[in-house]
Amino acid sequence: MALNSRRVVTGHGKNGKAVILIDSVPPVHQRPGSGTQAQQFWITERTPAEPVTAQDPTHKIKGTNPPLTGSHFRVLEIPPEKDYPRTEADGEANRRLMGVEVGPLGKGKHPGMHRTHSIDYAIVLKGEIDMLLDDSEVHLKEGDVVVQGACNHAWANRGDKPCQIAFILIGAKAPWTK
Repeated sequence: MALNSRRVVTGHGKNGKAVILIDSVPPVHQRPGSGTQAQQFWITERTPAEPVTAQDPTHKIKGTNPPLTGSHFRVLEIPPEKDYPRTEADGEANRRLMGVEVGPLGKGKHPGMHRTHSIDYAIVLKGEIDMLLDDSEVHLKEGDVVVQGACNHAWANRGDKPCQIAFILIGAKAPWTK
């Protein structure tokens, strides 16, 4: 498996008719040490969003968190952990790269533990994965959906095949910053 999804972005032409503004395969970025790949599709700075233009805004994506009043859409491919064993040093490096932190209860049971300042809609597209929380975990299969509310978590692919997950992150205040 490899990320190679085509992105078709629509908007409006000069006469107000619907047109295709972008038709391309966005670049894929690999996270060092984890083997995880990310394909960034779109970002908005605020809601309500500005009209879509032919300017690709994904160059504005810095890390994982979306803008507080915006959104971020991407797909991740997470390889089996047996192919990329991770250490806490890898986890620290990836958290810095992603611009995220660990939750109030700490690093927990997995080097990938982190939290985002967002409400995340996650859809498992291919494969299976375990979502680890501070004191529980859930096994997810193709077609499963997660709505995650700014909580400490990690993704553990304990299987034999890569797992692809689509994420739509909506900027949110974390419960501890009210």
